[in-house]
Amino acid sequence: MECLGCDLANGKLPVHTIFEDELIRCILDIDPFNEGHTLILPKRHVKELTELTHEETLAVVDAAKYTSEKLNICLKPDGITINQNGGKFSDLTHFHMHVIPRYENDGFTWSESLILDDAPQRLAETAEKLRTVESF
Repeated sequence: MECLGCDLANGKLPVHTIFEDELIRCILDIDPFNEGHTLILPKRHVKELTELTHEETLAVVDAAKYTSEKLNICLKPDGITINQNGGKFSDLTHFHMHVIPRYENDGFTWSESLILDDAPQRLAETAEKLRTVESF
């Protein structure tokens, strides 16, 4: 099975690696939002966050922290945005997390939240549903 994410994570394609260990590789995004925009990819083929092992999860979060520290020292952004898109919103068929240095007025957008007139009741109902789900 061909997987661009696997090829990137395992160095089978030319990448600009800023950190790697036995579980993950951090590379500069080829189409960055801002200078320093980094992708964190597990070396094992994984599509979704929920498929990561505990060790891989820790490696990804540690890499996000490490990368953020490096970006703050080197590029001095106004802040850092970390995000991960799953399911149909992922542009790779391989889990990856973005670490994006941010600057005031850089044009990065986040859509407005859904405003609910009955927000307190809806939030209470949703919280109850989530508490009762047995995930594993």
